[in-house]
Amino acid sequence: MSTITSAAPGQAGTTHWRILLVDDEPTQRLILARLLKRAGYEVETAGNGREALAKLQSGYYQLLITDWEMPEMDGVALCRELRRSQVEGYVYTILLTARDSTEHVVAGLRAGADDYLTKPVVEAELIARLSTGKRIVTLERSLRTANEENRRLSITDPLTGAFNRRHLMEQLPHEIERAGRYGRALSVIMCDVDHFKQINDTHGHQVGDDVLRWFREGLQRGVRSSDWLARYGGEEFVIVLPETSVANAATLANQLRERLAASEFVLGAAALRVTASFGVSGWPGAVPRDSKLDALISRCDAGVYASKAAGRNRVTVDAMG
Repeated sequence: MSTITSAAPGQAGTTHWRILLVDDEPTQRLILARLLKRAGYEVETAGNGREALAKLQSGYYQLLITDWEMPEMDGVALCRELRRSQVEGYVYTILLTARDSTEHVVAGLRAGADDYLTKPVVEAELIARLSTGKRIVTLERSLRTANEENRRLSITDPLTGAFNRRHLMEQLPHEIERAGRYGRALSVIMCDVDHFKQINDTHGHQVGDDVLRWFREGLQRGVRSSDWLARYGGEEFVIVLPETSVANAATLANQLRERLAASEFVLGAAALRVTASFGVSGWPGAVPRDSKLDALISRCDAGVYASKAAGRNRVTVDAMG
């Protein structure tokens, strides 16, 4: 029997196929449920389309078998609502019906059913149709996983694991716009590793890469889960702080600076002291509407240069007006 991984959210490693069986006739529902359990499926049941839709929206099922004729919400309406709903993964749907005319079959398929069977159901045919459904669900899950991985790779810096500059420049304008719309605060910290060229020249680029990974990890440990970090370029990183005033961002930048300066990057039997220069900008309170990305990044960048000009390993704040 073919299987898929992670049959339910939060249950990695499980390989169960779950079917939701929907039929308003208790005896027929019981007979079909027993048949499906003998075939190795986990089965839950519902007595009508409305009850089934609630279960689909709150649970996780890969397969759905539903009767056409039911009170409150029939099978065709259930198929239609299922395709409109945001449910976890694709649910392969088989519609059971005594209506075998082409017109009715087309109506069911157009509503979102993947397959149909006419009553009375032949056990061997039902199991064969479910095997087809399992292949399709497995393919859909593999494709979705690949797409998610491709998306992750497209927004991730391959060296450090932080978001990349492309993601920063696409998403930070949305953060600014959202903060302006809802009257929230927003600040940004930019930091640049001090004397990074000297590290590369003295110890080699492999050590330089290791320092950047170590540096990113140090920054990540010091921020909230709601904050996010991107590699801006070279040895520069940007931390986006939603709902954070510029004063609080400055406090955080100093904490990060002190923690990093007090840490050591272990290099064999020796250790490197690595510091960074920080530039902070943002708004004292709510972000004004129509605020722009360029002005915010420019002030952070200017703050980094000011920190380096003043001797490095320090924080310069330039609040937005």
